[in-house]
Amino acid sequence: MVDKEEEEEKKEAEEVKEILSAVSTQVPGLIKSILASVFSEEAGRRMGKAAAAYYKELKNGGMPEQVAVKMTEDYMKTFTSLGEMMKGIGHREGHSVDVGEEISRALDKRKHEKEETEET
Repeated sequence: MVDKEEEEEKKEAEEVKEILSAVSTQVPGLIKSILASVFSEEAGRRMGKAAAAYYKELKNGGMPEQVAVKMTEDYMKTFTSLGEMMKGIGHREGHSVDVGEEISRALDKRKHEKEETEET
């Protein structure tokens, strides 16, 4: 009965490993695509128009010049911060991270720890 449970756990772990491996190969492409759409020439024009409209609304609402400029700068920083954060996904200390490999190592480590616990 224990062998059957272990076999089922191994099967589930392998399925999870396969799924996460597939996801890890797809995610970098999705991020690159998103970044390309966010930082394209057209996206830059749209962000510029959005910032100008935001500033204009602040001024029309009676916001003082310095406050409107500061708020508009902060508004634009939101876009650039998001872009920088997305660029950093999947990278650690300048090296690409293979999520599938990390998950595989973690699963193997957990399995090894469990086997050691069962032996004692």
